[in-house]
Amino acid sequence: MATALANPQLISLAAGFVDQQTLPVEATQRAVEALTREPERGRRALQYGITPGYAPLRERLIEQLELPAGVAPPSVQQVVITAGSNQLLHLVCESLLDPGDIVLCAAPTYLVFLGTLGNLGCRSYGVTTDRQGMIPEALVEALERLEHEGELPRVKAIYLVPYFDNPQGVSMPRQRREAVVEIAKKWSRRHHHIHVIEDAAYRLLRYQGDDIPSMWTADEEHDTVIVAGTFSKTFSPGLRVGWGVLPPHLVTPVCNQKGNIDFGSPNFNQFIMAEVLDQGLFLPHVEYLREAYRTKLECMLAAAEREFASLPGVEWVRPEGGLYVWVTLPDEIATGPGGTLQEIAMEEGVLYVPGQYCFPLEGEPAQANTMRLSFGVPTCENIEKGMALLARAIRRVMDA
Repeated sequence: MATALANPQLISLAAGFVDQQTLPVEATQRAVEALTREPERGRRALQYGITPGYAPLRERLIEQLELPAGVAPPSVQQVVITAGSNQLLHLVCESLLDPGDIVLCAAPTYLVFLGTLGNLGCRSYGVTTDRQGMIPEALVEALERLEHEGELPRVKAIYLVPYFDNPQGVSMPRQRREAVVEIAKKWSRRHHHIHVIEDAAYRLLRYQGDDIPSMWTADEEHDTVIVAGTFSKTFSPGLRVGWGVLPPHLVTPVCNQKGNIDFGSPNFNQFIMAEVLDQGLFLPHVEYLREAYRTKLECMLAAAEREFASLPGVEWVRPEGGLYVWVTLPDEIATGPGGTLQEIAMEEGVLYVPGQYCFPLEGEPAQANTMRLSFGVPTCENIEKGMALLARAIRRVMDA
């Protein structure tokens, strides 16, 4: 991000931001006008709120889980609103983990969450993935390995981004999600409570195929799965409205942490999001985003086919949603420190995220020959230019 800001002439396929042109100015204006039309309601919105968040919005957020018929929904008391989903993830980690504790993560996974764990003095442990996300059998192998090493009591959670994950863009099928929850419950019964954290930030950014139920539906006792959601990718990152659905036993610890940190997330922003939902402005905007990002994804995949197909050993994932395309290069080409590709790519005029930054520090080894490309910010024209520049940089490294 710092490099992109310092070099605005570069085409950035790195930053995981949303498209500036898609931000919902008119919908937000309508919501704000409705709020401020009634002075008393406007004053409530401008006043402090309560720590768990604005109750009408929390009630509406339960609908975001899109639970199948017959699955008991959480109570409104289990829903906590935060300043973006990253705050929810941080609060959950503060509540669950002590320094030295372990969270099992897909390898690769969301790099900001790895930073959160590191800042808390906790350990990230990578579990092998494929084109369908974390492999349940590999999760069991990791737990068995840690048990053999005497580290199992340190394992407190399993972290997943099961919808079009950041960075690979892959989604976990329902059977795998259910298997992970079952594994967490089985090993919890054997030793101690292991939670599953479902980061659902990209769930609504699906461009093809059918939706998959939240992992909450596989947790019949509702004591294991934590769901983290956000409006940053589907409405506005500037409003910073995220949310979590927690098992009952975690509500008080998380709210105690939260109350000491922020005395309640921005109340006015919560009123805005509630108004957006009540006026029926949210889902039409999501449909608009899906169309805009579907076009960009198709543009990037077409450019990858055109520019990368002739490069030996270069492969990429074809996601069905999200904001990212994951690229794997030949083993001998390092995309980050230790290689020359990143510097040469900048010389050519393009930025990307080296994939090795997305790997946990322990467990499955980092793949230094990978990169994350984002199609969220650039135009289709710049995506095509950036992919051509990146291919030229890769060729220069291959030919060196």
